[in-house]
Amino acid sequence: MRLRHIPEADEFVSQSSITVSNPESLKGRWSSAFQKAQPTFLEIGMGKGQFIINMALAHPDCNYIGIERYSSVLMRAIQHLLSMGEDAPDNLLFISGDASDLPLFFESGEISGIYLNFSDPWPKKRHAKRRLTSKRFRDIYYTLLLPGSAIEFKTDNSSLFDFSLDEFKNDPRYEISEITYDLHNDSRLSAGNITTEYEDKFSSSGNPIKKLIAIRK
Repeated sequence: MRLRHIPEADEFVSQSSITVSNPESLKGRWSSAFQKAQPTFLEIGMGKGQFIINMALAHPDCNYIGIERYSSVLMRAIQHLLSMGEDAPDNLLFISGDASDLPLFFESGEISGIYLNFSDPWPKKRHAKRRLTSKRFRDIYYTLLLPGSAIEFKTDNSSLFDFSLDEFKNDPRYEISEITYDLHNDSRLSAGNITTEYEDKFSSSGNPIKKLIAIRK
């Protein structure tokens, strides 16, 4: 369930130094926005930021960008970072925007990996093209990703996982390298796993977490 809209969220997000206000201006030169020129990873639909903040802390040799369309949610992620003070990672930036606009923000081959965590399942068949693993978005990812880079997808939704698995299996531009239907009970794939807020909630309720990794050929 999404947070209710917070009236002051739009202004709060736009004024934050952590949020890139004009991501189009950095297309092709995102390395200049960070302190170090390092491989750049992207989380699409980052929610309140638990996953990507902890990824940035765990991997200081990489740069991270989180994109979130709901300003009320992104506001919570920014507040979380601000509360960390000097312990906040310096290799992390946020974009307030929609995944369909990613080609406006990034150049071909500018991204070294993509994370899709607990994306909206859009359960109705007529809304299938809105799912972040549909062809419409796979086309975008294929352009943005470096060859050999991975898309890591996690969900508790069985229907969305089955749909996504079929989509990647039938797309010759990608190769599935890993699949698990119960991540937290998979000793190999769960090693080093960094969770999201939804993941913690669903797992604690006994819902198995599914994960696949697809490689951009």
